[in-house]
Amino acid sequence: MFERSLKTGLFLSIRQIRRASLWTNILIIFVMTLTFLNLVVVSGILVGLIEGSSNAFREQYSGDILLTNLKNKDYISNTPIIIKNIESIPEVRSITTRYTAGGRAEANYKNKTNLNDKSNSVGVQMVGINPADEDKTTDLSKFIVEGSYFDGNDESSVLVGSSLLKKYSRVVTPSLELLENVSVGSKIRVSIGNYQKEVTVKGVIKSKIQSTSNRIFFTDDELRKILNRSDYGANEIAVKLIPGADPLIIESLLKADGFEKFSNIDTWEEAQGQFYKDLGSTFVILSNMIGSIGLTVASITVFIVIFINAITRRKFIGILKGIGISSTALEISYVFQSLFYAFIGSGLGLLLLFGFLKPYIDLHPIDFPFSDGILVATFSGTSIRVGLLFVITMIAGYIPARIVTKQNTLDSILGR
Repeated sequence: MFERSLKTGLFLSIRQIRRASLWTNILIIFVMTLTFLNLVVVSGILVGLIEGSSNAFREQYSGDILLTNLKNKDYISNTPIIIKNIESIPEVRSITTRYTAGGRAEANYKNKTNLNDKSNSVGVQMVGINPADEDKTTDLSKFIVEGSYFDGNDESSVLVGSSLLKKYSRVVTPSLELLENVSVGSKIRVSIGNYQKEVTVKGVIKSKIQSTSNRIFFTDDELRKILNRSDYGANEIAVKLIPGADPLIIESLLKADGFEKFSNIDTWEEAQGQFYKDLGSTFVILSNMIGSIGLTVASITVFIVIFINAITRRKFIGILKGIGISSTALEISYVFQSLFYAFIGSGLGLLLLFGFLKPYIDLHPIDFPFSDGILVATFSGTSIRVGLLFVITMIAGYIPARIVTKQNTLDSILGR
């Protein structure tokens, strides 16, 4: 019996769709397509906003594994032994070691005429790097927006992060310390403890990762001399692995070798801390809220369309019931009609998503202030949303059809 109602309902739904206004069908399909995109694209961009920042942190700063000095130590003990061991691991692609020290940088000190005037200086972390190793691991040279990268003759040259310079600041407040009138070729004075030195700005680094853009970079040889660190004790060791290698496995190997006694060993996700995870969870909740609003709008739209369609065809529905067509078949016909709109709308949405939007945004990330946003959309996650859209649409098509078909047959025929 149900199989017969199913076939009859399918036949009636095809007939209704064919006889419906072309523009009405186009409008409903357009709404369903926008609803699908709202479900997938908006949530994908919100999640991609954080994932883009997280990926940038990995690519531009931490690598796949990040080793840092213990809190009670000034640097990583036995750095050369640790590096030699890491280099022996086949999955390791490149390594960069960094030497860090807190200090201050001062600009425009030569133009200071009154000793009581406030100096134009900022507190900053100085970092010594091997230029070739750092560029191989984090592509640091790609983020030079002014000047040039280290080239081997850089004894008194530095690279300055754009977050330290007033000319690159988005917002300037009285309490914010920034260096003014500093560009390539400018002289600045750096102070580390009791040591002072005048250096030349060779380049400006602009990155959306604060761990990169708020530092001043020296060559490692230069900063080691300043710190008098002849034992090559580094503060950070960033390890980049070959594609497909599991950072957790490499982390376990390093800990098994006992290097956890000398340094903190973290995967790139662990190095980011809880903030990124909490922020990502927050944006997932927001995307679900926005998606639920879109689903509600779609369901209301389908409900109204089906209800108006059924009301205007109430007499016809009464006649069909009078000649023996069951209410179940009529309800099924409207459910099929609503599913047709959901199917075509979702199909167009999938075509737009994976055929255009995702490839385009992957190649041209969205330029957000603190990250290059990507569009996160997987087939599994998208399939769940499509299924949800179908269920909501089916319910929205069934309810108005049920309201109309349960009316008295004679009243429906007579229009009462």
